[in-house]
Amino acid sequence: MTEMVFGGGQTAGTAEPVLPRWWRTIDSWGLLAVIGLFGCGLLLALAASPPLATNNGLDPFHYVYRQIFFGSLALATMVLVSMLSPRQVRRLGVLGFLAAFLAVALLPVFGTDFGKGAVRWYSLGFASLQPSEFVKPGFVIFAAWMMAASAEPGGPPGRAISFIVALALIGMLALQPDYGQASLILGSWGLMYFVAGASMTLLIVLAILVAGAGVLAYQTSEHVARRIDGYLSPDIDPSTQIGFATNAIREGGFLGVGIGEGTVKWSLPDAHTDFIIAVAAEEFGLILCLLILFLFATLVLRALMRLVRERDLFIRLAGTGLAVLFGMQALINLGVAVRLLPAKGMTLPFVSYGGSSLLAAGILLGMLFALTRVRPQDGLADAFGL
Repeated sequence: MTEMVFGGGQTAGTAEPVLPRWWRTIDSWGLLAVIGLFGCGLLLALAASPPLATNNGLDPFHYVYRQIFFGSLALATMVLVSMLSPRQVRRLGVLGFLAAFLAVALLPVFGTDFGKGAVRWYSLGFASLQPSEFVKPGFVIFAAWMMAASAEPGGPPGRAISFIVALALIGMLALQPDYGQASLILGSWGLMYFVAGASMTLLIVLAILVAGAGVLAYQTSEHVARRIDGYLSPDIDPSTQIGFATNAIREGGFLGVGIGEGTVKWSLPDAHTDFIIAVAAEEFGLILCLLILFLFATLVLRALMRLVRERDLFIRLAGTGLAVLFGMQALINLGVAVRLLPAKGMTLPFVSYGGSSLLAAGILLGMLFALTRVRPQDGLADAFGL
């Protein structure tokens, strides 16, 4: 029985080396999907970033080199975090969330907008830092911890606490303004609340309140109204980012116009970040776009399938929140590019250029892999058909 519980043939007194145990217990197919996404990102960086670097007076491959550096750092961070235990993930997530929450709160004082009209970054001189990217995975861990604690006898009102914190965070993000990140926070919290056992009536009430907040934002914010009106308009202004992206996707067809032959990267200032999928569609066609979609779907669905068998409430909630957060960000980015959603400044995780985005995605996926690793109790439960 001891051998069964502690490692499938490993005796209790024999410690299995860390790396073999990590590889045996991690979702290797999900890990390969992440590497595939990063490879697609490097390929698209080679296609999309040289025009921007040239216009800025930099080496043509300046942004490619930075993508390689931050991407490699993100992959290394992901692997290290994935080796943590669920308890260590919870501690890291909560402490990281507190630090990122404070950083978001101080943005109006010390932050900068880099001329883009939204105060979202800290300028570090050699690089910039966007704290909202790091606050998302930390918030998921914090909210899951609170919700799981509230389910215990005599536990705190964790659901209410997590909701209040979510509202505070959403309010700070909306003031930047950064409605895309705010929607991710709200969406991940709502799904975790649903998984934790929220009633449909309460969720409907929350949905009505969100819709009311959207109407209010449309009526009071010129920024929101302009984007919604552009989205609802039957005509697309060809001189806008959406216009350029739509034309690029149309021109790409099934096989694309050819590597290096695309023109959208010369017209879109965010071709290497928010609209990277437009470059993929124009130069490589529908095939590469479908491959990227497949890799995202593989990663998210495999994580959710592993979490279905999980008995620990914190792990189930946190893992579900992280997986859905990652998938939602990808869907919003892709939806904006094909005009299924109003325009939002949001990167495609592990594909778009951006140091903060890559590092935050590495931390998020590291936590997700750590929570979905096969643990001894999983094998014991399966043995007894539980």
